[in-house]
Amino acid sequence: MAPWAPERFWSAIREERARFAAELAALPPEAWSAPTLCGDWSVEDVVAHLTAGASTGRWAWLRSIAAARFDADRHNARRLAEHRGPAPADTLAGFLAVVDSRVAPTGDLWAWLGEVVVHGTDVREPLGLPGAPDPEAVEAVAAGYARRDFAVASRAVAKGVRLVADDSGFRAGDGPEVTGTTLDLVMAMAGRPSAVTRLAGEGAPVLAAAVARRQRG
Repeated sequence: MAPWAPERFWSAIREERARFAAELAALPPEAWSAPTLCGDWSVEDVVAHLTAGASTGRWAWLRSIAAARFDADRHNARRLAEHRGPAPADTLAGFLAVVDSRVAPTGDLWAWLGEVVVHGTDVREPLGLPGAPDPEAVEAVAAGYARRDFAVASRAVAKGVRLVADDSGFRAGDGPEVTGTTLDLVMAMAGRPSAVTRLAGEGAPVLAAAVARRQRG
């Protein structure tokens, strides 16, 4: 897959936000408190987190993480609380307001696209929603995740295996092979155990063990 220019990343980020926002708008009120694949976060928490990421520039992020004494969990909790509205409709309105945003803490646009792809899946999968991210966007995230640890320890998780997508041209790494959809490979690199169970190949147990270690740690 050829490298993307920044404009293509921003376009994909907007498209994924808009796609996810349309699905969120159709949710019944009780679904907003449902659990997701993202730890203890509810649907509403995930949406507030995405709004925070699209509202926080470099210097605001640095001030926030410093105020949290460089504890990422504390930083995320504070920003989440800031962007979670009094009711789900307010939280959704906040997210809709940043669909077109080009604000990001850093220039690592593949990682910010990954935020929408991964967190959208964090919500869709447990709720059984039919939506899915654009395949080319998922492949771009996969390439970034295999190349570098950033928002998640994706490269570290995939160390020692070769990732081979069975629905795209994505290939990365060396070692025993792990095969699956590009999205499942992305979700596994993001540390989601449910995705690991759908992967195959001699390297799948190696990747599963790496994900489990991250869960415990």
